[in-house]
Amino acid sequence: MKRVAAILLAGIGALLQAQGPTNASVAAAEAIGDAREQQELSQAVSQAGNSQVDYIRALERHLAKFPNTKQRAAIEKALAKTALDTNDTPRIVLYGERVLGRESPDDMQLIDRVTRALVDKGDPERAKRVLPLIKRYEADIQASRSQQPPGHLSAGLWSDLIDSNMARAMALEARATGEAGNPADAVKLAEQSWALCPTGEGARAAGYWLSKMGRDREALEYYADAFTFEDTRTTKTDRAGDRARLGELYRKVNKSEKGLGELILQAYDRTSALAAARGANLRARDPNAETVDLLDFILPAVDGSAPLRVSSLRGKTVVMDFWATWCVPCREQHPLIENVKKHFASEPGIVFLSVDADDDPSLAAPFVKKQGWETGYFEAGLARRFNVSSIPTILIVDQAGEVSSHMAGFDPASFEGLLTERIDEARQSK
Repeated sequence: MKRVAAILLAGIGALLQAQGPTNASVAAAEAIGDAREQQELSQAVSQAGNSQVDYIRALERHLAKFPNTKQRAAIEKALAKTALDTNDTPRIVLYGERVLGRESPDDMQLIDRVTRALVDKGDPERAKRVLPLIKRYEADIQASRSQQPPGHLSAGLWSDLIDSNMARAMALEARATGEAGNPADAVKLAEQSWALCPTGEGARAAGYWLSKMGRDREALEYYADAFTFEDTRTTKTDRAGDRARLGELYRKVNKSEKGLGELILQAYDRTSALAAARGANLRARDPNAETVDLLDFILPAVDGSAPLRVSSLRGKTVVMDFWATWCVPCREQHPLIENVKKHFASEPGIVFLSVDADDDPSLAAPFVKKQGWETGYFEAGLARRFNVSSIPTILIVDQAGEVSSHMAGFDPASFEGLLTERIDEARQSK
């Protein structure tokens, strides 16, 4: 909340720049008024402390007292952000709609929450109003396909995440389209969502609008899919609703629930096969996509030679040096690591791995050659899995494949002695 307050106050300062009155006395009076208002706002935000509820109240009281404030846009944006943080749906809609009406923010979460809240109202006019917002949401998701994967996500995982987000947006569009009076188009959108990336939300939307059109037998299959599909975004409440609707529709079509179990088993087999095929496709693009155990990782070599299966190092103590081409301390640290390697040169049970963590893998090979370093391996998901959030970092893995030590940062005076000590501790662990 303090971060939001700081952003708000910085934004307010920018909004108070040069409005350009022609009369010097008018300009002076406005400047005094703005300064007084700024002082009141700063004091109110300060008094709110760490309470998000008090922070919201302070900003709303300020807007009530200064309805024509030049700071309204910045304040409403701060209110929308805090409403997201506190899951305050009425305020998400109230302030989020205003923010989205003025600008196209890079915060897709705001668009997502505002549109979902509006669609949940079940109001045709609101649904029509929200459709352009969903289109903007989809355009933002689509545009992200050309961006570099963030946070050391692989290209395969990034593509899969984009497909998942797009499928959710399309399911949301299906709901809004149906509420706006076009159930046939809603069904098409929901089915496209399901085909792009199966989700409980997509299946649920398809089942709902098929049923609304009187196509209950087709709706049954989608509700069964929604009920059986393993989806982390499907809540217990969602699943209970799917089961209730499934039973209701099945009784309507078949006059009893006889045979419903068979329908559910068929759906389970169907959705399990879909999930397995999707997982296989993802692993084909990224063998580490669903990897959890460190020993199961496969690391591509920087020089293009054979990849390293970390499982081949089972039973050894492994020292992983995470570096990047832009990291100056990594270069200073490297000769010290070489000294430690020499210290353990007679110990075949200790292996040192150089692990590149650059966002752009193409930089690594020429850098290694220029520096005269031994070739290393790309992190390939290790950094994300083991929370390597800063460079340089050393991970020491014991003989059982467990991380024994996580050394972030670099202190030249103590580095060699500390690394030697940590390696000794890891090799002695059982």
